[in-house]
Amino acid sequence: MHMKRIFVFLSLLTVTGCVNNIPQNNDWFNEYGTLETGTPIQMQYGSADMQPGTPSDNLLGAPVHRMAVMLPLTGTSASTGKAIRTSIESAVLQNAPRNLSVAFYDTTGDLHNTINEVLLDNPEVIIGPVFANDVKTLRDMKPESLPVLSFTSDASALGKGVMTMALMPTNSVEAIIKEMSIDGINNFIVIAPDTTSGKLMAGTAVAAAKIYNIPVSGIFYYKEKNSESIKNTALTASMNNARTAANTRAREILSDILTTERLTALEKSSLTLQLERLSKMETLGTLPYNGILFLGNGDDTESLASFLRYYGVNSNEASFYGTALWEGSDILNDFTMIGAKYAVLPDTTPEFVNLYERISGTIPDRLSGFGYDATNMAMGMVYSHKSNAAYLLDPSGYAGVEGLYRLKPTGENERALQIVQLTGNGTPQIIKEARTNFLTPIYNLEQWKTKYADPMELETPGINPNDYITIPQRLQSKYRSKTYGAHMTYGGMIMPMQNVQSVIILPEDDSDIVITSPDFQPITLESVDRSYIDSIEIEE
Repeated sequence: MHMKRIFVFLSLLTVTGCVNNIPQNNDWFNEYGTLETGTPIQMQYGSADMQPGTPSDNLLGAPVHRMAVMLPLTGTSASTGKAIRTSIESAVLQNAPRNLSVAFYDTTGDLHNTINEVLLDNPEVIIGPVFANDVKTLRDMKPESLPVLSFTSDASALGKGVMTMALMPTNSVEAIIKEMSIDGINNFIVIAPDTTSGKLMAGTAVAAAKIYNIPVSGIFYYKEKNSESIKNTALTASMNNARTAANTRAREILSDILTTERLTALEKSSLTLQLERLSKMETLGTLPYNGILFLGNGDDTESLASFLRYYGVNSNEASFYGTALWEGSDILNDFTMIGAKYAVLPDTTPEFVNLYERISGTIPDRLSGFGYDATNMAMGMVYSHKSNAAYLLDPSGYAGVEGLYRLKPTGENERALQIVQLTGNGTPQIIKEARTNFLTPIYNLEQWKTKYADPMELETPGINPNDYITIPQRLQSKYRSKTYGAHMTYGGMIMPMQNVQSVIILPEDDSDIVITSPDFQPITLESVDRSYIDSIEIEE
C-alpha cells in the first residue's frame, strides 16, 4: 500500500446535509431503470470500451470532440488541481484518439466568467470542478443535458447531470458498520468531529445502524485538533466519573464491613481479596457498548483512543472502528491501535502508480486516480454509440484504477471498499477484499437522503457497586449504594425513571447512602495511583 497518499478530498470539500430535491424527471433517470447489471467496464489501458466509435475518428479532418476540465490551477489549492491535471493528461496521452480536444480552465478566479468561457467552447463533457461551491455554480449555469464528472463528495452539489467521482461518506460509514455487525458488535457509540461533514457522517451511522440492527448508545462531538475538547469528549464517552465513583464506593463498603462487622474467617478472606483487587483498579462496571466508531481523521482518532484508554476503556471492552479518513495518517503505525478496523478504497493499481510516477516523479493520491478514471470514462462516453446517460450510468459499473464504482442518476456514486485492520507496522492487513461487481447490491443508503445527527447522551442503566462485589447476605440491606451514571433514553427523549423497573436510583450525594449501624464510621480511602498511557500527558 502507498500509505502516504493522503485522503485529501474529504478534508478539502465542504459536505452538507440531506438534499431532498435531487431526483428529477429527465433523461438521467429515464433510462436508468431499464439497464441490466453485468460485467463492469474496464476503464484503463486502451480498453476496447474506450476505442473510437468509427475508424474515421482517428483520421485527420475528423469532427473534433471537445472535453473541458475545470480545476484550481493557481492559488492555495493549485497543488490539488495540478495533481489531477497530471492524471488527466496521462489518460489522454495513453488512450485518446487524434480528434479529441481537451481544454483546461482555472477555477480560482472569476468562476462565472470561467464557466461562460467553458460553455462557449461547447464541450461534450466537463471534468471537475473540485470544490462543492464551484460544482453548485456550474450546475446552475450549464444545460442539464451536459454531463459533468466532478470531484466533490457533497451530495447537495450533484444532480441535473452533475456526477461525482469522489468517495461518498456514506459508503465508508455503511461498509464499516456492516463489518461491525459481522464482528458481533451489539451496541456502539459514535465519536465525530463537530463539523458539517462530521454530523452528516454520524447521521449516516445512525441510519446504517438501523439497517444492520445495532443499537447506537451515544453520539459525541469534539472540536477538531483541540486537545481539551478531545479529552473532555473521551472523559464523557468513557463514563469515567461514574465508573470511578462506583469503584470508590465499592471499596468503601468492603472496608467498612471489614472494620465494623463481625465476620467469619472465610467472609473476612473473601472481602479482603475483593478489596485488594479493586484497589488495583480505578474504575468499576461494564460499559453500555462494545464498539466505538470514530468518524474523524487519524490524528484526532489517535488522541481520542489514547484518552479513552487512560480513562479506562480498554480493547477488551470496546473494539475500535474508523473510516477512509484514516488512510495515510500516522495511526497506521500506532501499535496501541492494533486490531482497529476501517473501510477504505482498494490499493491503486500499480500500472497507474508507475505511469504517474514516471510522468510527475511523485506518487498519485486518490484524487489523481479519480481524475484518471474520469478522463477514460469521458472518452468512452464521447465515442460510445449509447446515449450519455446509458453509458455513464451503466449499473454494471466500471473497474478503474481505484477499484469498482458506478454512477447514479442522483449524481452520487457507489464505490466498492475493502476492510482492513491495523497491524502497527504501517501496512494494514486486508480483512475483506473489495467487491468486483454489482450483481448484488453493496449499499443501502443514499447520501442525499441522509440527515444530520444530534448529540446523544449515553444510554446506560448506570453502575451499582453492589452488583460487582459479594458481601454476606445478612449485610446486604445495610450496605446499599446508589447507582452511578444512570441515564436511559427512548427515541431520543429522556425516559422517565419510573418506567425503568430494573434500575434503583438513590440520591446523588453521599449523605443519603443507607447505613443503619450507629457505630458506622466511613473509611477514607487513598486514591488509586494512575499511570499515563502512550505519549499523551494528561493534566488534571
